[in-house]
Amino acid sequence: MDRRTLKNLDFLFILFTFLLLTASLIILSTASINVLKSDPLHYVKSQAVWIMIGIGIAAVLAVIDYEKWRTYRWWIYGFNLILLFAVIFFGNAAKGATRWIPTPFGFNIQPSEFSKIFIILTLADFLAVRKGKLNNYKDFIMPFLFVLIPMLLIFKQPDLGTTLVFVAIFIGMMFVAGANPWKFGGLLLGGAVIMGVALWLHFSTNLPGWLHWAQGLPLPMQEYQLKRLTIFMNPAADISGDGYHIIQSIWAIGSGGLWGKGYQMGTQGQLNFLPEHHTDFIFSVVGEEFGFVGTITLLFLFLIFLLRSLSIALKARDTYGMLIATGVVSMFTFHILVNVGMTSGIMPVTGIPLPLISAGGSAMWANLSAVGLMLSVNLRRQRLMF
Repeated sequence: MDRRTLKNLDFLFILFTFLLLTASLIILSTASINVLKSDPLHYVKSQAVWIMIGIGIAAVLAVIDYEKWRTYRWWIYGFNLILLFAVIFFGNAAKGATRWIPTPFGFNIQPSEFSKIFIILTLADFLAVRKGKLNNYKDFIMPFLFVLIPMLLIFKQPDLGTTLVFVAIFIGMMFVAGANPWKFGGLLLGGAVIMGVALWLHFSTNLPGWLHWAQGLPLPMQEYQLKRLTIFMNPAADISGDGYHIIQSIWAIGSGGLWGKGYQMGTQGQLNFLPEHHTDFIFSVVGEEFGFVGTITLLFLFLIFLLRSLSIALKARDTYGMLIATGVVSMFTFHILVNVGMTSGIMPVTGIPLPLISAGGSAMWANLSAVGLMLSVNLRRQRLMF
């Protein structure tokens, strides 16, 4: 790689990525210590391996000129669909969902995690050639269908959280691609209103007479998914069921106070009252053991990470690079907001992990792949003049 290209490298972005990865290992060393009694550091050691491999993936992707991916866009899109279809036929079921494919190496991969990266790469090209041509409602149809196909395959697994991440990626990239803000924004608002009314009709038991025909309106989601979308508003209504996660999480974060209970001194996490405290609810452990200071510090790391990501997007040399960076920023931002929101009890529980922090190989590789793409865009933000 040319030395002049290396001068473009955003070292602050890299530094805060490494700080977040370091934080992941520190937090997991307490959050997962009681998950596997026979090997208390199992998840820390596994995460370290995932991180090292992920850094290698990020380095390779950073070296490759992101423009080369445009040549293989339809191959990537097709490979994405093949992986998602493979889950249907060969996937392993766990906790009521079929999301993982076994590998000959003794571990499972979760294609829906990598699907987010594939859709960012391919949708960026799809929208780049349509920039300035997204002015009418009919212009939104093809980009929507482009994302809808893999999104439905993920929804079928079922994986509501990743499906919503696709929606966030799509919205962010559409706006940056120049979609008419009034018409596209109006569609989004209308969709949100329709969804809200549908949920109200589904759960309401005291509808006015002229709406009795709509009581218990069926929706294309499992009942437990629908309940998760609404139980956060009153978790005490099902304290031993769907509201249990939220209540335990709120207790954990609230009991941490300013400085926290101390490293490995938590109760909700260490005594396993808090479910999934090494994955989806790892932020709750941060609040309980490291307190307000710990959570603010972690959020500060994420803030700088996202600001540097936005800077890379703004400085991209072309529309394609800018859209890739936008997709990555949209993905990370949505993950962070929803995870912190659901663990704090102000957003629905959707099973979205905290990026670069939660335990998980597929998620870590996908996240560091996104980091690698960001660095590829960053390194080539200026065209070399000869």
